Amino acid sequence: MKKKILLWGRFVLIALLIILQFFWLVTVFYELSYKFQYANYAIRIVAIVVVIHIVNRSMNPNNKLLWTFLILLSPVFGLLLYLIFGRRGIVISERKKMDAIKKEMLKYIYQTPEANQTIELENKAVYRQMKYINDWSGYPMYQNTSTKYYKCGEEMFPDMIKELELAEQFIFLEYYIIEEGYMLNYILEILEQKVQAGVDVRLIYDDIGSIGTVSKDYAKVLEARGIKCIPFQPFRPWMSVLVNNRDHRKIMIIDGKVGFIGGTNLADEYINHVERYGYWKDTAVRLKGEAVRSLTIMFLTMWEYVGGEKADVEKILDSQAGVEKLRQNVAEDGFVQPYCDCPFDEEYVGETVYLNIINQSVDYVYIFTPYLIIDNEMLTSLCNAAKRGVDVRIVTPGVPDKRIIYWITQSFYRVLIKSGVKIYQYRPGFLHAKSFLCDDKIATVGSVNLDYRSLYLHFECGVFLYKCQAVQELKQDCMEVFGCSDEITITFCEKQHVLVQLFQGVVRLLAPLL
Repeated sequence: MKKKILLWGRFVLIALLIILQFFWLVTVFYELSYKFQYANYAIRIVAIVVVIHIVNRSMNPNNKLLWTFLILLSPVFGLLLYLIFGRRGIVISERKKMDAIKKEMLKYIYQTPEANQTIELENKAVYRQMKYINDWSGYPMYQNTSTKYYKCGEEMFPDMIKELELAEQFIFLEYYIIEEGYMLNYILEILEQKVQAGVDVRLIYDDIGSIGTVSKDYAKVLEARGIKCIPFQPFRPWMSVLVNNRDHRKIMIIDGKVGFIGGTNLADEYINHVERYGYWKDTAVRLKGEAVRSLTIMFLTMWEYVGGEKADVEKILDSQAGVEKLRQNVAEDGFVQPYCDCPFDEEYVGETVYLNIINQSVDYVYIFTPYLIIDNEMLTSLCNAAKRGVDVRIVTPGVPDKRIIYWITQSFYRVLIKSGVKIYQYRPGFLHAKSFLCDDKIATVGSVNLDYRSLYLHFECGVFLYKCQAVQELKQDCMEVFGCSDEITITFCEKQHVLVQLFQGVVRLLAPLL
């Protein structure tokens, strides 16, 4: 407990320094505007120009409304707040850097025209979805990939360990949260052994995501054990727009042949070794075969972006001969397409994948999400799907990890239920899963929450699945989860205290900042 307090102390100290910087700037600009008339005019002109720019940006209407309101209400406060939180993708140098690395890396991605033709003839809607992911995320659809779905972290962990112990060439890990404890320490022991055996081991973890779980010098601790390690955008005591853009992905890759992707971080609650917020429910998928190539490229792209170290991609991917070997050794299991989302562009890949699934659904859409803080487009799509007769079900946590976020999530229940959407709260505890299932054929599992930060600000990843074994395994899990969840009725919404409803309405205005 004492160690936890010390770790969080760093976060509190830096956060306070940033807040002090912010309010110091607010005070300075307010003083300028009050003492100098021309400065006041200049600030107001800048505010109007920025508002016009915001209105004409290709951004979410909810965001436009929020920023327009804040900037016009208080130009100084609103402009400075927008400078920190609202400038998605405006850091041109970072965007160019990422685009250049990605362009070079995607040269190593190969297409399978025959599979594309098969999908186009069989299911036009799925073909269009896969084409969108390929064109706008950069990663193609694959066959020759087997899938296995995990309904909880403790079910996945033994398979992770088994695959890690079989590693011969490289192990790549990219996680939002790592925490010293049983799970991480077990994995690190294997990684250290593999390093000594000549295996290339690399780890990226998010510094803010792990700020209360490992020390600020933890990367050096791992480097001393032979593990190459880079913390993503370390949290420093000065204001920066980049502090909003976190690496929220959860990926493990072994030899380019096996990959794990989903919502599970490397911390003990994710495998229920310790209890936090009741039973911790999460989901993930193991891929074996061709599709792991895309996960490898995703990781190497991030590795070069964060650390500046160019990788020997051809050596790592083991050339086309390795691909042919994979094709021969893996039984065909439907169609698999990993994808990722980057906050530096104006393309919301994670959200669009979800919207396409909802809008093209025929019979049902089942959704697991820990947070439900959605924009008007997502809300309208969910309501319209239910209104046209699609069985739309959303499962959220029964036990919250963040009380305010929980209240905002519940504030969306009323309009959804009135439109015919069924809402469930997972009774055993906290549901951290991010999964969509549609019409017995389509699914996606990954790291993308239904909230503003995941959909617009974070680096995210997922895997789109069509006619795979994992799709049916996810359906079975959905049925089990519905059975141990409480269906929320309109009566539940109406019984909430009027002050709670008022608070929810006010906080929802600020949802894009949460």
